[in-house]
Amino acid sequence: MKSVQNNTQAHDTIIRLSDVTKEYFLGSTKVEALKGVSFEITKGEFTAIAGPSGSGKSTILNMIGCIDNPTAGHILIGGDDVSSLPDKKLTKYRRSTISFIFQSFNLIPVLNVYENIELPLLLEKGLDEKTRRERVMRLIEEVGLADRLKNKPNELSGGQRQRVAIARALVTNPLVILADEPTANLDSATGAKILELMQELNQREGTTFLFSTHDQHIMTLARRVIAIKDGLIVGDDRKGA
Repeated sequence: MKSVQNNTQAHDTIIRLSDVTKEYFLGSTKVEALKGVSFEITKGEFTAIAGPSGSGKSTILNMIGCIDNPTAGHILIGGDDVSSLPDKKLTKYRRSTISFIFQSFNLIPVLNVYENIELPLLLEKGLDEKTRRERVMRLIEEVGLADRLKNKPNELSGGQRQRVAIARALVTNPLVILADEPTANLDSATGAKILELMQELNQREGTTFLFSTHDQHIMTLARRVIAIKDGLIVGDDRKGA
């Protein structure tokens, strides 16, 4: 794997996209989802990739999250080039380095709150039960679900389910959390509370958040907005810069 560890440490850059393109075919029609995208994300950012449906924002998140590979270009995460890693190594990388928060929550229906949050830790080798419990309980307290430990997802509101998803994303201490339209299935008041929670975690814990969104409220709260349209970056606004 190509490494740029020294530069990463010097500039706190944890994600770097260099001239990334993505093409795929719908029947015989070639679709250019990304047309040469380049940007960097540094540790502790609270950044939104914003654009209309079909602009390429979710494609970017999927490739940073090692769910998909670019057609050309390079994606470096934590100094490692993940652009063409084999599936086995990508799976390990996703488990240890990146966490996701999805609009559909993606909780396991048969598991309760505690078990859903603990699940990623059970996939890690070398963590004893005491360590797992301490991590899970700390996050359950932080997201305000201490009274819902034994509840299953169908016994929770949408906002509570998303709080479980946030805690689950944080429990492995990931390098970055990728949030794909995290408020899309929530009413506006609940969505605002969820965003406030993520903003608080970002400020208190230094957790890096990267959103894919067309939600104006997320764009307002984000300290940086990368605008994308038709597979091209058309703006990069750092607030206060």
